Amino acid sequence: MNFAISLENCKSYIDCQLKRLESPGRRKTVDRQPLVVTISRQAGAGGVTLGEKLAEHLQRREPQAGCRWAVFDRNLVETVLRDHHYSERIAGFMPERQRSAIQDAVEELLGLHPSSWTLVEKTSETILHLAEAGHAIIVGRGANVIIGFRPGAYHVRLVGSVEKRLENLQEYYQFSPRKAREYLQRTDRGRRWYLKKQFGKNIEDPLLYHLVLNMDAISIEQAAEIIGEAALRSQEGD
Repeated sequence: MNFAISLENCKSYIDCQLKRLESPGRRKTVDRQPLVVTISRQAGAGGVTLGEKLAEHLQRREPQAGCRWAVFDRNLVETVLRDHHYSERIAGFMPERQRSAIQDAVEELLGLHPSSWTLVEKTSETILHLAEAGHAIIVGRGANVIIGFRPGAYHVRLVGSVEKRLENLQEYYQFSPRKAREYLQRTDRGRRWYLKKQFGKNIEDPLLYHLVLNMDAISIEQAAEIIGEAALRSQEGD
């Protein structure tokens, strides 16, 4: 089953989750925030694949009539554009990689896109909306920092050796060894820059997460089960 939610299905997903939150039966029986899981990852650590496996695990463990778990990764940008009525061309100005401050300022002055801070602010609003709706797995974009350690949130960081991550990138994207290394270095550097510039945080700080997993040591399936069960147990204490 594909848990990556499409742009056209995003509104129906959120509407479904909010109706669930507002239902009289839920208010009477459950007084807790719905679960949302965020995944921060080093390049090649398996974040996209893990998100899908985790959604499958959580769906089996806590099925909801009419609603299902959804993974927000690359499609998160599309969701932000829809939520805030931006043109699709704006997507090109919202990467998780380092951009020249001068280039960014010039593009803003030319009216090519809103300011970087505005885009981050709108992204944060959408992430908080998804967290409120629950049953969402959000990959990247500093979602763990934006949501924080609020009830119902569970934050995970995936790490691994350079060698293993290069191997994964070559297999997943069919990269050459050289292209895989360039991608890994550029992507990791960009993600560190994004969190530092936009939120003043060090992405490698373990205190930003509930759980840090070494993906060299466990499979994607094992990681999905570990995260899923830990996240569900964390709700028991809310």
